[in-house]
Formats: sequence, C-alpha cells, structure tokens
Amino acid sequence: MNLNRRNFVRSLGVGALGTLAAPALFSKDQLVVPPAPFTPKPLPAYDPKHDADFWRAVRAQFPLLDEPVYLNTGGLGPASQPVLEKVFATMRALQKHSETGHKSFDPARQTMARFLGVTSDEVCFTRNATEGNCIIAAGLEMRPGDEAILESHAHPGGSYPWLNQALQAGIKVRLFDPDPASPGGNIARIRALVTRRTKVIQVSHITCTTGLVMPVHAIAEYAQAHGLWFHIDGAQAAGMIPLNLDAIGCDSYAFSGHKWLGGPHETGVLYLRHSRLEDIAPTGIGAYSGELLRLPGELKYSAAASRHEYGTRNAGLVAGLAEAVRFQEQIGRDRIAAHGRELSSWLLRELGKIKGIEMLTPQHDELRASMTTIRHTRANADKFFEYLMKTHRLRCRPVTEQGLEAVRISTHVFNSHPECDRVIAAVQASARDL
Repeated sequence: MNLNRRNFVRSLGVGALGTLAAPALFSKDQLVVPPAPFTPKPLPAYDPKHDADFWRAVRAQFPLLDEPVYLNTGGLGPASQPVLEKVFATMRALQKHSETGHKSFDPARQTMARFLGVTSDEVCFTRNATEGNCIIAAGLEMRPGDEAILESHAHPGGSYPWLNQALQAGIKVRLFDPDPASPGGNIARIRALVTRRTKVIQVSHITCTTGLVMPVHAIAEYAQAHGLWFHIDGAQAAGMIPLNLDAIGCDSYAFSGHKWLGGPHETGVLYLRHSRLEDIAPTGIGAYSGELLRLPGELKYSAAASRHEYGTRNAGLVAGLAEAVRFQEQIGRDRIAAHGRELSSWLLRELGKIKGIEMLTPQHDELRASMTTIRHTRANADKFFEYLMKTHRLRCRPVTEQGLEAVRISTHVFNSHPECDRVIAAVQASARDL
C-alpha cells in the first residue's frame, strides 16, 4: 500500500492548503478567544416521523463548524462537547492536587467492557488502533517462515506492525484482495492462502478504502476451527456499528477512540480474550503492568489485558473516551448505525446514476455500512478531492491506496440529508467540470 500523507499534502499545492487552513477554520481569533461555556441539553425523544429534529439536536452537541461540511469521520472523528468537557474537567480536577487519576481507569474500563460485550479484564486502553495492532503483532509467538494473512486494503496502522515483524522476525505476510461481491468470497480468498505455516489472520472489520464490511463472524469460526489467531483492526467499526466482541469470536480486536466513537485524540482500546491472555507476550511494560515488591525479585504480570498498559497516563483522555461511549448510548447505537447507513445508501443510489462516476463501495447489503467511495473516470483522487473541497466546501478523503484513485465520503451522527444533497449536486457538477 502506498499511503504517503506527506507527499499527498505536498501535491495539493499552496491553494488547496490555503483552503484546508482557511481563516474560517483556523483564524487567529478562534485560537485565542476561549469558547463560550457549554450548557448540555438533553436530547429529545426520538420520533421517527420527525427524526430530523432529533439529529439536529445531536448535531448541536458538536463544536464542529458548519463549513466546510465534514465528511471524513473515517479519518478523524470530531468529539462532542460533552466529551471535551469531561476531558478538561477531569484534567483540571487532577491538577488541583497533582494526582494521576489512575483510580478512574477501572470505572472507565467497566463502561467500555459493557459497550463491547466483554469483561473488564479483557480491556486494555491504548493510544490508538495502531498500538493495539502492534501489541498483538509483536507479542504473538511466531518463528521465521510463519505466516500472517491480511487483506490488501489494510490501513498502514494495521499492515505495518506485521510488515515490521517480517523485517525483524522473518515472518511472511500474505495478502488477499477484498471481494466486493459476496461475504463468502472473502472467506474463500482467506482459505486459499492458508498453509501449515499460517499462524494468524487479521482483517479490517470495515476497510478504510471502500467501506467494505468483512464477514468477521464467519472468519472467526474458520480461524477457531483451524487453530489460527484471529485479530481484527476495528478502527472503522467501533462507533459506526454496534459491537459484541465476545459474540464475534475473535481473539483480539483493536480500535481508535478518535474516529467513529468521537473520543479524544490519542485514545484507543485493545480487546484481548481472557483465555488467550498468556499467548501475547508483553513487549512494553512498566509500573501498573504487574507487581514486584522489591528488587531483586520476580515480576508478576497483571492477570488482565491491562498488563499492556504502563506508566503515568492522561486520565482525562480515558474519562473522555468513556463519556463518548455514554453519549453514543444516549443517542442509541442501533440508531447511529441506521442513520449513517441511510445517508450512505442515499449517496450510493444517487451517485451511482451519474455518468462518469464509478462506485467502489460494495452494493451487497451485508458488505456496506456508513462509508461511500466513488471514483471519477477523468480525475485522480487528489484532483477530485481538491475540487470537492475548494469548489463545494466538502471535506472528504482521497483514497490513493492500491491505485484506487477515489474519494471516500463518511456519514455519521452530525451529518444530514441536506448535506448529502450537497454532495450529490457537487459530484454531478464534477462530471461536467473535471
């Protein structure tokens, strides 16, 4: 995968960078003047006949600006005001007594465990999905020549940890292209790569490129039947769709808090099934990873996934992540998934009618959720992205991975039908202008 963000930004040129960093986004006044105090308002009861009122109330909880229209939750999700207030209030309170706040981790862990359908001793707080993926890739015992199977659309945060093990430990990474036609096709492509040296299968629960939803339950069944470790990079799934990780049957699952969940930056979670705890060697440890009464002596790891946490942490961020969970539960997890999918389905249907636009997101119902990826037949990803941003003030995401040359549109709780209508009109105009 070729995803060089530095080269991408450089390729945009001064004009596009000026658009991204326009005064409306980063004015000097906005950086200096503190925001007005936020008074939380309870969400109204959901009425399916007047659901636009409900979603406007949800949108009002976000400090996100109206312009440009933000359609890149798959890259970075904005935090709601309740989450930000929780972060700052926690940090201010701890600073009054110069305390770490580590005692607050356990309640946050219980909140997250409930959200994921697991037990609290299976939850490890990380900085992002990448760190969780690294813990599994570096901690799983593999010998030179052993194999890990990944999909070719894996994000660098999912693929690099295994490619690093190929360099450092001599393992082999084998890739399959996601099948956009059927869930069973993805199982077949994985099965075709399995050999006697295969030790692990990792997939993106939802790919960052086309928004393809992998059949993770079926993959878990296959992995269990063949004694293979099954790890899921859930960066695009947590907060977009409801999760019950115990029911999925995977051995481990990693995600970031700063995407669809709407948590603070530099937050994430690693789920590690308790029965597989001892199979992942801790590769980075310190205080809070275990117990040692005095030196010299024997270090005893914590009997939980939290053994992979160590040192002084920012308790405000963890508190904010737990608040993001509560905010999603207040909205309704099924309601969130349905809203994002409804908007995405509207885009999928209408954009598919436009001549010169190719739909890369799967049409199959089981293989799609809240992301829509389209390709312009006469413009590459950067040009298409820049046109939508500069001309129509739509903040999407260019998809250059694997030569796709497309643009990805993410639709989440703060997005609306009128915004999707703007996307449709802009893409129609691009068919004429580009």
